[in-house]
Parts: sequence; structure tokens; C-alpha cells
Amino acid sequence: MTVAGMIPARYASSRFPGKPLADISGRPMLWWVYQRCMASKLLNEVYVVTDDTRICEACRVYHMKSVMTSKAHQTGTDRIGEAAGRIPADIYVNIQGDEPMLEPHVIDKAIEPMLVDNKLQVTNLMTAIKNPVDVVNFTVPKVIVNKDNVGIYLTRSAAPYPKGSLDYSYYKQVCVYGFRPQALRFFCEYGKTFGKARMEAVEDIEILRFIENGYKVQYILVDSDTIAVDTPKDLEKVRKLIWDQEKVSEISRESSGGMESE
Repeated sequence: MTVAGMIPARYASSRFPGKPLADISGRPMLWWVYQRCMASKLLNEVYVVTDDTRICEACRVYHMKSVMTSKAHQTGTDRIGEAAGRIPADIYVNIQGDEPMLEPHVIDKAIEPMLVDNKLQVTNLMTAIKNPVDVVNFTVPKVIVNKDNVGIYLTRSAAPYPKGSLDYSYYKQVCVYGFRPQALRFFCEYGKTFGKARMEAVEDIEILRFIENGYKVQYILVDSDTIAVDTPKDLEKVRKLIWDQEKVSEISRESSGGMESE
């Protein structure tokens, strides 16, 4: 079984232009994400999927496999759908290019249920919110699931509202998605025909396209300290944390040795 890791990356971010190439310890943010993916035990191959020649050139310089796609795609998953036409796999994993602290074992958690249940079409990860500010932060999608951890809804609002009790833990989305080829085709064909689904467009959360159309999205609870870089302020926070992580420093030193030997 082939499991392909796909990192969608575009340069023209409205809130943070050029974000994938933002410098972290002398390397572009995208490089850190790619290294985390390469350390996964279950990904067989990893590709950056982009529509920008600057990102493609950075991939060449830092020895990251890349696929160029159309600029017309509305979402990163649509971009992956085009790349999947050239890269056959049994499972595709969407790993966001703005999470340079994502732990490799966390990526594997999105894959493991699909290896056990061949009928499972879509997976996504969630983690408990530890910082109360994140509950009201609109850049942090909150996840609501049923008793079996199947997704009911995702929202940028503080939901559910604790009217009856304060005894509730909030969960945020970790942007790692697992797709079967069939589910990925559905996502892309729906987009070409109808555009974004109604709540997907309102919340601007891709995974809602599946939930709105009756797909079972299995959520897996993980313990993850990953931080999505949505703003320059987020970038400064991540830069400091990465400096403090011995494991990431070791990966950096090993890679530096490889680069210097060329």
C-alpha cells in the first residue's frame, strides 16, 4: 500500500504573503514541514504541491520533491487532487505547509485507522485546546464530534456554547487529513461543479465539504503542540520554540552536513 504525503503551498496568502518561504533558523518554513513528513514511519513519499515557481525553486535548492499545479484551485485539497492524477497512491495525506512544528508520529495517527478499516474514506486530527485564548481565536477551527469521534461540525466560533455546564473540553483541528482516492475525487469534482459547499464557504474550512455531503470524517485525538503559522506574530513564536527543541536542532545539523558536502 502506497501512502503519499502532500504539502500544499501557495505564495499568495492574503494574511501572510510568501509564508511558505518565511525564514526559520536559516531555512524556509516549508523545509521544516517537509523534514517532519520525512520522519513519518507510514508515509512512503512526500511532495510539495504548489502553483508558484519561487516555491518550486526553493524545493529544488533544498532537495524536496515538488509538483506544479494550476493557480485556479480554490483549496489546497483541490491542488492535491490535480497532483494525484500524476502520483498514484492508495492513501493521500494532506499536511499543511504552515505547521513546521508538527510531530511525525502525529502525522501517522491520521493514517493508522485507514490501514485497519479499508472502508474509511476520510480522517482528520484534533487536539485539546490548552490555551483559553484559542477558544475565541477565529484562526483556530474548533471540532465538534459525536460519541464515536465522527465529525459533526467545525467552526471558527467558540462552540459549543457552555450554557448548561462549564465541564467541557474544547478541541481544535490539527490540519492533517487522510483521503482515499475516491474521497479526493469527490472533493475535486464537487468543487468544479458547485464550488465550495455552503458551510465550507461560510467558515472557510475545507473538511466541511465532506461533512455537509454525508461523508464520515473520523477524528483521531492526538496530543500535539503544533502551532499553525497564520500571522507574522505566529512565526516569531514558532522561531523561538524551534530554537528550544533539541530534536529539531539535530535534524537541522544533520541536514547542514549534507548540504555542505555538495
